[in-house]
Amino acid sequence: MYSENNHLNYQLKLWMLSLLVLVSLIILVGGLTRLTDSGLSITTWELFVGFFPPFSNEKWLEYFNLYKTIPEYTQQNYNMTLDDFKVIFWWEWGHRQLGRIIGLTVLLPMIYFSIKHGFWIIKKYGIIFLLVCFQGFLGWYMVSSGLVERIDVSHYRLAIHLVTAFIILSIVYWQFLKLSSSLNKIVVNDFFILKIFLFLLFLQLIIGAFVSGMDAGKIYNTWPLMGVNYFPDDSSFKEFLNLKVFDNPSIVQFIHRNLAYIIFVIYALILFKIINSGNKNLFKPIAIIGFSLLLQIILGVITILSGVKMLFASLHQINSILVILSTLYLVFSSQYKR
Repeated sequence: MYSENNHLNYQLKLWMLSLLVLVSLIILVGGLTRLTDSGLSITTWELFVGFFPPFSNEKWLEYFNLYKTIPEYTQQNYNMTLDDFKVIFWWEWGHRQLGRIIGLTVLLPMIYFSIKHGFWIIKKYGIIFLLVCFQGFLGWYMVSSGLVERIDVSHYRLAIHLVTAFIILSIVYWQFLKLSSSLNKIVVNDFFILKIFLFLLFLQLIIGAFVSGMDAGKIYNTWPLMGVNYFPDDSSFKEFLNLKVFDNPSIVQFIHRNLAYIIFVIYALILFKIINSGNKNLFKPIAIIGFSLLLQIILGVITILSGVKMLFASLHQINSILVILSTLYLVFSSQYKR
């Protein structure tokens, strides 16, 4: 625990739990915003405005006319009606409002707890607020990449935006674990391979964002082969020597698939190591990871075979939250004991 004030610890835990739910929710909504191609429907940042949606037809037409000026409309959605536009608008508007709610959910309790219990609260939790603010900037940085020459946002900026969300989620969850536990930090099992595993999971998030950003999942909808070969037949291994290798959708999908296999092998090694150590406190966390990881692979395969249907793609992203959080739970359990 962070202090001897049990009541304060309980309040801080509720605060972190609220943030955990909200950040998980915005990751879900953000994924659906991408899957519905809604992210470019609002073409201005609207940092201090935009709290309320359009209420008049004139305001709707104003937003729609701004959307008509960007390449996504002129090159792809030129047949879109106002009613069609409203559908994608609501996804992006909801995504932005969730971001604002998260910002307030971090800021207001932090101010309250700091005034009442001291400014050590800011020192301990201020990084979360800074990252949330930075995430808001990254969101606009990502959107702006699709307003001039592209019909989609940059998959690189999308990846940065997504990974930052998971970093915020991870910090919040780690604080929640510490507040929920009476354990002391004594390293029980210092598994270096576990750190490699966590690194690979975040790397997979980046590659997954590349797949999403370039619609790479729609290129090869077969498994375990990509078409009739294991390696995509429209690419070559020489492209791995090119700095623009991550601009090739086929290779990005190939990397995403094979990194999943590597992650599963690393998991098997960790499982063997934990069983061999005889530390029963780690049996539950490693079992949860195994379940979530197997489910993630199954959902990934189904997503590919379905031609990236929204339901399966969304479940695939949601389950990635469970994979990351269960891994953090194992890391926490391996470093703390009563």
